[in-house]
Amino acid sequence: MNPFGFEDLKVYQKARQLVRDVYALFPLFPEEEKHALSNQLRRSVVSVTSNVAEGMGRFSLREQAHFIEIAYGSLMEAYSQLQVSFDLGYISEPTFYKLKSDIGEIAMILSKLYSIRKESLKQQI
Repeated sequence: MNPFGFEDLKVYQKARQLVRDVYALFPLFPEEEKHALSNQLRRSVVSVTSNVAEGMGRFSLREQAHFIEIAYGSLMEAYSQLQVSFDLGYISEPTFYKLKSDIGEIAMILSKLYSIRKESLKQQI
């Protein structure tokens, strides 16, 4: 059994790409945002991959579902912070809408993964 099986998940791969794409934005942010918005955005986007990995490292379906739920929340937090970044003019409209689309795709996959875990949990009862 591969202890790093989460690496094969499409959602994990897409979330890793999102991290790279978001990190590429930070040079566009003003210096005063280095420890503010960009730091919050950095933490929330990395939290998505971290929680997918941690969840898939759990043996309990309930815990897996819980960490997927946390990853989804972190994804929404990152989206909100990207909206603020766009509103403040730190990122361009095309960049924002591309990231919005990527986040939407990741959100759908996380939702599906969550539903599968919850359904499997019901079948165990």
